[in-house]
Parts: sequence; structure tokens; C-alpha cells
Amino acid sequence: MVNIKRFKQTFDHVNEYGKTDKGMTRLAYSEEEKGVTDYFISCCREADLSVTFDAAGNVIARRPGLDPELSAVGLGSHLDTVIEGGKYDGVTGTLAALEIIRDLNDKHIQTRHPIVIFAFACEESARFGFSQIGSKIFAGLIGKKELARLTDKEGKDIRSILNERGLDFDRIEEARCPAPKLSAFLELHIEQGPMLESYNKDVGVVTGIAAPTRFSICVKGHAAHSGSTPMNQRQDALIGAAEIALELEKAARREMEHGTVATVGDIEIEPGAMNVIPGETQLKVDIRSISRSSKDRVVRTLYDTVDRLYQTRHLKIETTMLSDETPVRMNPKVIDSFENICEKQGINYLTMPSGAGHDTMNMAALCPAGMIFVPSVGGISHHPDEHTAIPQIEKGINVLEQAVLHWAEPVDIPVPREQIIR
Repeated sequence: MVNIKRFKQTFDHVNEYGKTDKGMTRLAYSEEEKGVTDYFISCCREADLSVTFDAAGNVIARRPGLDPELSAVGLGSHLDTVIEGGKYDGVTGTLAALEIIRDLNDKHIQTRHPIVIFAFACEESARFGFSQIGSKIFAGLIGKKELARLTDKEGKDIRSILNERGLDFDRIEEARCPAPKLSAFLELHIEQGPMLESYNKDVGVVTGIAAPTRFSICVKGHAAHSGSTPMNQRQDALIGAAEIALELEKAARREMEHGTVATVGDIEIEPGAMNVIPGETQLKVDIRSISRSSKDRVVRTLYDTVDRLYQTRHLKIETTMLSDETPVRMNPKVIDSFENICEKQGINYLTMPSGAGHDTMNMAALCPAGMIFVPSVGGISHHPDEHTAIPQIEKGINVLEQAVLHWAEPVDIPVPREQIIR
């Protein structure tokens, strides 16, 4: 059993970074994220891990194995948050990994395989509208060319943001996974949904991870006086954007059996005056599913709606695809290991897909990968009310620790008597 009191102390300290009256804000590559990253690095070094901070801003902390020729078992998550988010998303899994290493040290357990903790950079899309930058670079799934176009909401480009953080954008591809590759990657995360609580389950064993297709859409109409422009002579950009949102909702509802969802999560209106018909509207769209074909059908609806609005409302609509990712299945052997551990420990578990994206989906391109969830109260996440009870987290960490040992292969080595006495 892990030292859950120690976990809670570290957890509380971490959540002093980026704490505000309206929730947690630790945007990727910000000063708040730098502070928590530096603290996490110090914790890893105190646990006798060798730590590197790569060109993408990922923290990689390594515990050596008895056989240096063997590939490592990876685990971890992320430390950044959305704007005004909660305390548990990402941090829970990252600190669970650290606590497992601390516990193995306490018990003098050594493993044949090395164990590596990852705290991936920029998992959240809150800053750039693009998620999981650190793990995508590490897995070789994205390069400088694709990243160079990214800017934050203030219009700052990623190159200058990384430079301010002390990172060289031109070297970012050096963060790709070096040989030897990992033998497995395991992640614990809060569910961010209501299923575990609804079914009264302690752990979710993830079978697959939904992937998003994201768009930036600019609807251009014609601004005019709201009082003197007849209804049949308007080119209202906001009404066009509203039709897009409604058609996406209808399309996603038709695909509910596949767990497909569609969201318009960000909208800006210009000129933004009560007595002026909106002349331009910017919106951001997120469509995701665990089924590629289902997601593609919703995307087709989006394009069809754009074509129709040009014909019927005479609106010019620019559609830019920001990302188009493929859903990922978890490794069957990793799933089996989690299920077997839950059954041996008497843990009530649920096999389930993940509607949210995670770094594990990128790590699956490198090695067998899997995830477990712990319950989220009320299914709330990305919000200050986000909460998971510490006893629930403890159960998840204990399951994860046994999975780490399964893949890393513990070796019985007698502990010197003087160490036991001390």
C-alpha cells in the first residue's frame, strides 16, 4: 500500500501553483507551469531519479533497472491545466507515478526494467487550441512544420513562447523518443465523466480513447444597423454560426451509439454591439469519437452546412482544420493486466472507453499502452468543482503500482540488516 498521506501533502503543495479564486490556471509554458515543473523535478531528484528536461518541455525522470539493456516501463501524465480548471486533472496521474517510485524505494523493491516517469508538456489545448504537444513530439507524431503555425489567444507564436521558457523551438524535434523504446506505458487519470460514479465502480479500465477533429471557422457576413435593416436583407454572421452549432448537435445526436460528440466551445462576435448586426463570427469546433467513420459523418455534416449557408444566407465561411486525430485502442495485454489486478484486489471495475483525449493515445504509437480511471464526483472536470476522493485515488494508485511491477518485473534482493535497523 502506498503512503497516501505523503501523496496528499505533495498534491496540496503542487496545487499552490496557479491557484486563483476561480480555480487552477497553469497554462502550458507559463510561469505558473514552470513553477510546478521545477517543484516536481526537485521531488523526483529527492526520490533518487535521474531527471532530464527535454526540448519540448517534458520532464523525464528515470529509475534504473537491474538490467540496463532492457527497455523501460513508462508512467505519468501532465501538470498543465485549462483556464480556471480543477486540481485533479493530470496532476493526479503524475503524482501517482511519483508516489509509486517513492513506495518502491521505501520497500527496497528493485526491478529488472527501468521505470520512467513522464510529466508531459502542454497536454491541454487551452493555450494553443492544440493538445498533447509534449507527448506527440516524443512519439514522433508531429514536427516543427506543424507546430510553427500555433499561436495563443494573445497572438503570441509558439516559437517566442518557448524561447521565453528557455526552450529552443528549432531543437524541439530532439525530444523524440530515443532508443531503446519503452516496453509499456501506463497512465492513471480522473475519469472526467459520470460513468464510474453512476455504476458505483472504483476503477475504470480504458479500452480505447476517442480522438478529436478540430476546426477554426470564420463566418463573414455584413455588419449593419439593427434597427434599419429588414430581416430579409441581412447577412448575419452570428445566425450562420448558430446554424452550424445546431446542425452539429443534430449530427452528433444521430451518432450517439458510437459515443460521438460535437461542441462549439469558443465564439467571438464582431463588432460586438447590441445595435449592430454581427458582421463576422469566429468559432472553434471540437468533434470527437472512438469511431473514425462516425466522426467523419459529423465532419461531413459540417462541410455540407457551410455550403448551404453560402447558398441560402450568402455568407462567406472559411473553415480551417486544426487537427484530425485517429481514435486509439488500448493494448489487450495491458487491459488484461489491469483487469487481473483489480480482480485479485477485489476492486470493482468497469471496462470503458475514454471520451477525453490523453497522452496515452500518443504513447500507444511507441509501445503497449493502457489507462485506468478513478471516479470524478458528478462527472465534473475542467472546472473548479472537479473532485475525486483521496480514498478513491489510493485504490487507483495501488492498482497502477501492481501493474508497474507486472511490467517492470520485481527482483527479490536481500536488504542489508543495517538498512532494516536504520
